Amino acid sequence: MATIELNDVSLVYPLYGTKSRSLKVSVLQAATGGKFLKEEATVKVQALDRISFKLENGDRLGLIGHNGAGKTTLLKVLAKIYEPTSGKLNISGKLNSLFDIMVGMDHGLTGYENVLLRGLILGLSKKQIYNVVSEIEEFAELGEFIHLPLNSYSSGMLVRLGFAIITSISSEILLIDEVLSVGDARFIDKARKRISTLIDQSHIMVLSTHDHDVIRSFCNKVLWLEQGKIKLFGNTEEVFQERDRLLST
Repeated sequence: MATIELNDVSLVYPLYGTKSRSLKVSVLQAATGGKFLKEEATVKVQALDRISFKLENGDRLGLIGHNGAGKTTLLKVLAKIYEPTSGKLNISGKLNSLFDIMVGMDHGLTGYENVLLRGLILGLSKKQIYNVVSEIEEFAELGEFIHLPLNSYSSGMLVRLGFAIITSISSEILLIDEVLSVGDARFIDKARKRISTLIDQSHIMVLSTHDHDVIRSFCNKVLWLEQGKIKLFGNTEEVFQERDRLLST
């Protein structure tokens, strides 16, 4: 059974080269949601502050909050890209992260070679990769370009290939960060259908997006973050209703 459990998880990181009394700190404080901790020689950012929640099979969690509130940071902690400074993180289940769809791509290699390379990076065996190659080729709509190096691709072709590769893997836990807005209008519709299928196949999904209609469509729970702290957590409609009430007062 897939589970995600966080107990008082915090993440603090330093901003090197920025003095605690400098104007830069004031500008950064206004531009981001993180809380700044001032010490003699180093400014530190409290990116996450004592985050606790639990997700089980069937949970679909939407992350909301303004830019800098900690949504992407939290996703990267769940993906184990960042290690918490304190607290406990327990994750059970095979995990797939839909973040930067171009990570690991080599522009000097062909599309086909990148499919093989990225598949290995994502933890697939050679047999598993060969089983999804034809599906990736068809979804990306590259034709004979699949055998040409990426440096000959348009930006749209790169997006289609990267997206096709990263969404070719089903998983028990799915982490998504704004990937629903990739490509042109026609491909976005195709991408939404693809991700909808992945979500249906997953046991747990965590989604960060500014599109609240998307969250209402896919999620049964919502976590509202402000300055790295949990503002509200609970049922989707209950959180949105309380959020609207608080913002209107």
